[in-house]
Amino acid sequence: MRIAIGGISHETSTFAHTRTTAADFADGFGLYRGPEILSRFRGSNICAGGFLDGAEKYGFEVVPLLWGFAYPSGLITAEAYAALKDEFLNGLRTSGPLDGVLLDQHGAMVVEGIDDADGDFIEGVRSVVGPACPIVVTFDLHGNHSPRRVAAATAICGFDTYPHIDMAERGREAADLIVATIRGEISPVMAFRSIPMFWSAPCQITAHPPMNEVMDRVHALERRPGILSVTISTGFPWADVPDMGTSVIVVADRDPSLAERTAYELSDWVYTNRARWHRPPLTVLAALAQGETRGKYPIILADHADNTGGGASGDSTEVLRTFIEQELRQALLLYMVDPEVISQATAAGVGAEIEVQMGGKSDPIQGPPVPMRVTVRAISNGDFRYDGPMYAGLTGNMGPSVWVEQNGIHVVVVTAHEQPLGPAFAKTLGIDCRAMKYIAVKSAVHFRASFESFAGSIFNVDAAAIHTHDFKMLRYKKRRPMYPVDWE
Repeated sequence: MRIAIGGISHETSTFAHTRTTAADFADGFGLYRGPEILSRFRGSNICAGGFLDGAEKYGFEVVPLLWGFAYPSGLITAEAYAALKDEFLNGLRTSGPLDGVLLDQHGAMVVEGIDDADGDFIEGVRSVVGPACPIVVTFDLHGNHSPRRVAAATAICGFDTYPHIDMAERGREAADLIVATIRGEISPVMAFRSIPMFWSAPCQITAHPPMNEVMDRVHALERRPGILSVTISTGFPWADVPDMGTSVIVVADRDPSLAERTAYELSDWVYTNRARWHRPPLTVLAALAQGETRGKYPIILADHADNTGGGASGDSTEVLRTFIEQELRQALLLYMVDPEVISQATAAGVGAEIEVQMGGKSDPIQGPPVPMRVTVRAISNGDFRYDGPMYAGLTGNMGPSVWVEQNGIHVVVVTAHEQPLGPAFAKTLGIDCRAMKYIAVKSAVHFRASFESFAGSIFNVDAAAIHTHDFKMLRYKKRRPMYPVDWE
């Protein structure tokens, strides 16, 4: 049994002004080819790692092709996508006889001229392997799914957790499904339902209400006879594409009617309860006031409108400015993307005191730069190892980075557009996050997997930035009417 593995993964913000190139894939989480995939992902908590676990379990031969992931950012250039797609498909054509294909995709990839790039990519794979070869795809919880990709795939498995700590588990589930399909033990059929609804990030945390109730229902449906897998996607709202939004995908064994009934049941329940999945945005000052009233520290502010993990530019300044205006101490901001400040601090050296204009350089929406007189506390080349549940077993790199401080306000300034999934990188600089009273993270939810264990209180705040969660503020051109924006 020979099964090809790989994928091209990207969460694309159509509201970001920069374009994503082939170099961004190579410089982001990376481009890996052939045996590099095996050495990079074996034993890791990522879907490709789960594929490899499945190979060990079932003894199938892995045919590693191409795996690429660029940090979330703007539209992928047509040239970059065509080159990556052609390389993958050519690898398929020359790989010899295959019994199946396992794809590790995101689900919110948009290319210049192609709104549904994941659907286009899966269709390309299907055109090479033919109608009989099973293709099983893993997707992020935030995919914008479409009938096109469902029609091209044999089965789809979406993440069950947010923060995404089940990636390897979903990879193993995909391996289970493809092996059973190849053996003739099952014959997957899928049903798809799209739901015209925005889903607030604070209401998506799968370990807490109300999202835990959603996932309990998903898992109950998966225990029904004949149901192989159930995926609920909360969508990625910063992609202005026709299929943006919440959706349900159900995989059943040989019974299209069962798949359809189950998809209708879940999607109707979700939409009926739509008000429960929405929460109005909270201001920075209101969150700080609530945190101080509770008196439990550290108070963590999730600056979700500038979440680099969703493609934002990472240099918004409202939270930092508020920290300074409120004269907070033991306050930490993770991270500010600002290569200019990094260059200044690196040239000055550790211990130097320098004047900088911090952040606010990518777009006026991000707020103006903040004038600061900072002391350079540490300088780094950005190397670190993930030590939390997400990406466990993998290394990362934030690019040239510095830790600077002004009057008890600490800022980690980085080059890479990656969100703070945990304290690991800050720790390499010498920062003890547990000793801070206030921590601002440019993340929506993923940080919780590592920070929640010692947080006093956590608030999602909607500071001024390109990825506001006040969806009325975003100028969509392609999306359909969506609750609650178009129901008011």
